[in-house]
Amino acid sequence: MKVVIADKSHIKYADVICETIEASAQIRGTGIAKRTPEYVASKMENGNAVIAIENSKFAGFCYIEKWGHGKFVANSGLIVHPDFRGRGLAKKIKHKVFEHSRNKFPDAKVFSITTGPAVMKMNSDLGYKPVPFSELTDDSTFWDGCQTCKNYDVLTRTNRKMCLCTGMLYDPKSKKEDIKPIKESVFMRLKKIKQALFLKKDKK
Repeated sequence: MKVVIADKSHIKYADVICETIEASAQIRGTGIAKRTPEYVASKMENGNAVIAIENSKFAGFCYIEKWGHGKFVANSGLIVHPDFRGRGLAKKIKHKVFEHSRNKFPDAKVFSITTGPAVMKMNSDLGYKPVPFSELTDDSTFWDGCQTCKNYDVLTRTNRKMCLCTGMLYDPKSKKEDIKPIKESVFMRLKKIKQALFLKKDKK
C-alpha cells in the first residue's frame, strides 16, 4: 500500500474517487460536498491531494482546499474504498494530508466539518479542537459547497451558526501543552444532542 501526494499520473483515478465519495454519502445518509472528476484532477495537478494505491487499484483519497486568501485550509473528501476498509487506512491518509497541509501552508489554520465520530477522533489526536462555525472561514464559497448535503436547510435556518456537522480547528499558534485529545464518546454524545435538537425543531 502506497500513501503518496497525488500528481498528474493519478488523474486516471478521478472518476472512481468521485463515485466512491458519492456512494459513501448515500449509504451514510449524510452530506458530502459533491465534486467533479475535473475538480479532483485539478487538486492532483496542483499537488493538493493525497492518494492511496495498492497494486494499481485506488484505495483512498483526501484533498486540500484553501480559503480566506490562504488563512484557512481544509482537508476534505476523505474516503476509503470499501475493498480497503478496516485496515486503518483512513488514519494513514488523514495524517499524510495533515502533514502535507502543515508543510505547504505552515501559517494557515486547518479546519474540518464532519458528522463522523471516527474522523472527529482522528482530528482530535492531531490537535484539532471543536469550535463554533464562527471560528471557521467566512468564505461563502466554502459554505455554498454544502448545498448538495441533505441537511443544508439546517445550516441556512441557523444562519450558518451550526448544523449536524461538528466544526473542528487546528491553530498552528496553539501551544502543544494546551492540546488535549478528546474521547470518541464525547463526540458521540455531542452528535446525539445535535440530532435531538434538530429533530425537536422539525416537530414544531
